[in-house]
Amino acid sequence: MKKFFIIALLSVYFVSITELNQLTKLPLLVQHFAEHKGKDNDISLWQFLAMHYTQSDDHDGDREKDMKLPFKSHESCVNAGTLAFIPSGFENPSTKLIDIPNKAWSIYIEQFLSAAYLSSIWQPPKSA
Repeated sequence: MKKFFIIALLSVYFVSITELNQLTKLPLLVQHFAEHKGKDNDISLWQFLAMHYTQSDDHDGDREKDMKLPFKSHESCVNAGTLAFIPSGFENPSTKLIDIPNKAWSIYIEQFLSAAYLSSIWQPPKSA
């Protein structure tokens, strides 16, 4: 029973943070293939997949349905999930405040560079 719960929780976790949630759209793929099969009985599954996943043009006029197919769009590509376990006997250590003086810092160094020096890089090489 414990193993079942661990597998179930890990499955839910991985489906929610990865693109595995696209697999929940497989019934849409089957339904859309059945629609195409109804229009053209000679179409194979391979031709259907090639038409929808390798060709960029919308040849059949149902782009809205095509974009609902699995792995056609990325809905939740950026997910940040954190999982933290805090022991029950955890005590927050006391923190000490450090006074940092407010000081203006600058990394800019003003240095005079003549225009002749800057344009000399674009001159042709000279022999010595």
